[in-house]
Amino acid sequence: MRYREGGDIDLSNVQDRRGRGGGGFGGLGGGGRGRGVAVGGGGLGLVGLVVVVLIQVLGGGGGGDGGAALGGLAGLGQGEQADNSALEQACADSGDANTSVDCAVAADIESIQDYWTGVLGDRYQPTDTVFFQGQVQTACGGASSGSGPFYCPGDSLVYIDLSFFDQLQQQFGAQGGLFVNAYVIAHEYAHHVQNLLGTNQQVTPGEAGPTSGTVRLELQADCYAGAWANHAETVPDESGAPLITEINADDIDRALDAAGRIGDDFIQRELGGGQVNPDAFTHGSSEQRRLWFTTGYETGDPAQCDTFVTDDVG
Repeated sequence: MRYREGGDIDLSNVQDRRGRGGGGFGGLGGGGRGRGVAVGGGGLGLVGLVVVVLIQVLGGGGGGDGGAALGGLAGLGQGEQADNSALEQACADSGDANTSVDCAVAADIESIQDYWTGVLGDRYQPTDTVFFQGQVQTACGGASSGSGPFYCPGDSLVYIDLSFFDQLQQQFGAQGGLFVNAYVIAHEYAHHVQNLLGTNQQVTPGEAGPTSGTVRLELQADCYAGAWANHAETVPDESGAPLITEINADDIDRALDAAGRIGDDFIQRELGGGQVNPDAFTHGSSEQRRLWFTTGYETGDPAQCDTFVTDDVG
């Protein structure tokens, strides 16, 4: 994966809260000051962690006061601050994304949101990604690095501790790479799209199983991520040129490798107790996740990602 050199990276949709205080982290599920359940568990299902915070109902950010957080500093806990000054220095040129994970993720965010703006028009409302370290307060409650990246409908923000990418390689055995990181971010922004479109409202909280609404929501997010990847080399930024200049076959193979390692069956078998229980699936099997990312990537059409209308999700 390669990024264009000689351009700019828009950092306005990143809130860098690393090293700025934990905001009084009170443990998972201890919050309750917002609406909605953080979805995705990073979208990646970390060792049985299905959702990050169990508070109210899935998809609470689709309307009401939860949507007021879009684009601003909403969601900051007591003592938390966002400071992008270090990012601004490190990511002065878009080519810095080729050597810096921080800059690459910021460039991914810009490309992904430009893509969805082109697809949905005025229906798409850009939102921020919060870079945190260790722990963070959200409108869905407190979360830690162990939660993995996730999307909180209550404040419509994506949250990630970037050390997760190391964990994906070291704990899960994934090959990793810049495009794998981009796949993770694209999956989380897909949850934002689902929230804007009200798709989460089709899911009953607590559902599980290989064809459950919870799994269908996650597989659709994988498919949406693939659809963005199909167009990433042609999505223009404000200059009119794409930020991403190359995604090659190796990048796609690495993404499929990662998708296979974050399937419920792989996690249960390799990182859990060794027994695979499909009735407990909440993110989809390795095969399902690879299938739906591939569907999005090969078609490039989000309309082909409606996992809720098919009887067979893989």
